[in-house]
Amino acid sequence: MSLERLSQQVDDFVAWKRVLIREITRYRGWLETNRLSSPALLARLERALLRLRSDQITLAFVGEFSRGKTELINALFFSHYGQRMLPSQAGRTTMCPTELFFDSRAEQGYLRLLPIETRLGELSVAEHKRSSEGWLHLTLDPANPENMAQAFSQVAKVKALPVMQAIELGFHPHQLEPAEAERHVLVPAWRHALVNLDHPLLRNGLRVLDTPGLNALGCEPELTLSMLPNAEAVLFMLAADSGVTASDMMIWKQHIGQLDEDRPQRLFAVLNKIDVLWDDLDGSAHMSGEVERIRRLTAEQLGLDEHSVLPLSAKQALLAKVRGDVALFERSRLADLETLLCERIVAQKEQLLEGQVVGQILGLLTNSQQLLQQRLDKVLEQHYQLSERKGNNAQVLAGLSARVRVEHDLHHKRLLGLRTNQSLLQRQSELLRAALHVHRLEAHVQQVQHHLKSSWTTLGINRAILAFFSVLDADLDHLEREAAMANKMVAAIYERHNQEDPLHAVEAPSLRLQPYRRELQQLKEQADLFRLQIKTLLTEQRSLTRRFLTTLAQAVVDLHQRMREALEHWNAEALLPLLHYHRDRKQLLEQHLLELRTLSQDSHQAQVRGQILSRYAEQLGSQLSQANDMLRILRRPAPMLSRGKVVTLPSAQQSG
Repeated sequence: MSLERLSQQVDDFVAWKRVLIREITRYRGWLETNRLSSPALLARLERALLRLRSDQITLAFVGEFSRGKTELINALFFSHYGQRMLPSQAGRTTMCPTELFFDSRAEQGYLRLLPIETRLGELSVAEHKRSSEGWLHLTLDPANPENMAQAFSQVAKVKALPVMQAIELGFHPHQLEPAEAERHVLVPAWRHALVNLDHPLLRNGLRVLDTPGLNALGCEPELTLSMLPNAEAVLFMLAADSGVTASDMMIWKQHIGQLDEDRPQRLFAVLNKIDVLWDDLDGSAHMSGEVERIRRLTAEQLGLDEHSVLPLSAKQALLAKVRGDVALFERSRLADLETLLCERIVAQKEQLLEGQVVGQILGLLTNSQQLLQQRLDKVLEQHYQLSERKGNNAQVLAGLSARVRVEHDLHHKRLLGLRTNQSLLQRQSELLRAALHVHRLEAHVQQVQHHLKSSWTTLGINRAILAFFSVLDADLDHLEREAAMANKMVAAIYERHNQEDPLHAVEAPSLRLQPYRRELQQLKEQADLFRLQIKTLLTEQRSLTRRFLTTLAQAVVDLHQRMREALEHWNAEALLPLLHYHRDRKQLLEQHLLELRTLSQDSHQAQVRGQILSRYAEQLGSQLSQANDMLRILRRPAPMLSRGKVVTLPSAQQSG
């Protein structure tokens, strides 16, 4: 009664990634062996390897206080300790966002805690994560569960602060508990917690994000602007006995519901605490019917598919696992969630990698294989010419040389034309770079900061945010127009190549900006929600507003950086397949000309040359067999697909 299915699926997923890494590394060596490599091609392979090595699956648990988020995490990941590890008892709950992961660079497990006072500074949580300074560091010893549980209790720690100081930290006083001292409230002691733990699932790339209630989501902008949008799955926790309350719906509408726009089927609702219905006097059949009724109603209220709403009891599941009670575990229905994690979340990750990494590598490898096949065809043609040669057939050799020279000149001319096109494309890329220039974005950020400093009223903030996104939209509109021109230019170059050489037709690569447009729109929606929530005058909440806008600006800066990187990669690689094709053909023909010249000068060398060509043809055949082997392995379906667990996830086909 552990996460055997999920553990096995994640193990298979990681093993599949290792195979991909091995074959891409093998392909890189194969390119070098066959003199088909280039700096741009190697850079593409390196990016693919980096993506596979750094890839993680993030599960985010979100919901109002006392919905059982932490208890569910205990049941899923910590039952083997025989006790609760993360604080989830009544009156003791997670007060700060907590991330669980495996840090391979660390010698020991650890808990790092970022003081709440850091909210007064300018640094984001992401910036704090890059340094160990400012964090409280506690060592975790897996052999001592009691001490680990004691260390974890820190995430539930609170402190009493004056109301005005709590407001300055970004909290809403009416959402905090009053302290014993007059005009004091209880605030979380920590802003963020990082837990490095050597757990099999975490070691294999699973990452867990546990969030507190509305206070954290509303007061720590990074959660809603970056952490939750980057999660592979968001599990929204509800209580089965109360269903979707007003505060639950507020969290859903403001922070969760819009996350499925770019990646459908990654939002799930968990109806926890179904055990409160177990003792119904009307019996188990009535209880099951009531659970299903609440499930249908919840799906309707949240706009989810009914199968994405999971009724369960985290408390009873943890108890069942600790006691080894099979019947109780089945009744808790935690297995339904474990199955979902296997068949939906891991499958989505597999399909994303197949679309974004495997498909690209297959295209590159197929193109390389074609180039090597052309090389072999030329060698076999030369060998045939030698075997057919009778006596001193100088006229035949001269004719062959003339035809090869014509073909060589043709590819040389096309190479020169491609380099001219590359220069034209470079000039078009300069226009794209100008639209994305970092100084341009910095000017926009400085402008919105200036508007805020000059007016901290609701009207002033609204105007500043609207103006900020207005100039960003205008820049992106201009960028899309320039990108359309660049795509049109590249498409014309490929169309001409395909008409001239239809047997080796290649699809033109396109610079796609739609994913970045969607991401910018999501940031704008988050900013609009924030604008609607702010009070008439924000003198008391300037710290929260400043932090939100700083985080928003950083998210836009990160988005622009990724767009610039995508532009540079596309610019370097747009004509790469055609350049490789004509360069390799030209080199083959140059070699062929030299061999024909040698044959015409020394007839005795014909026999020796024939033997050399035979050995070379065998070597090329062996290299082509290796390419076929790599293609065969890379084309194997991902583990979920190979088991027949086909999950339709439209977003997995987007290359982003």
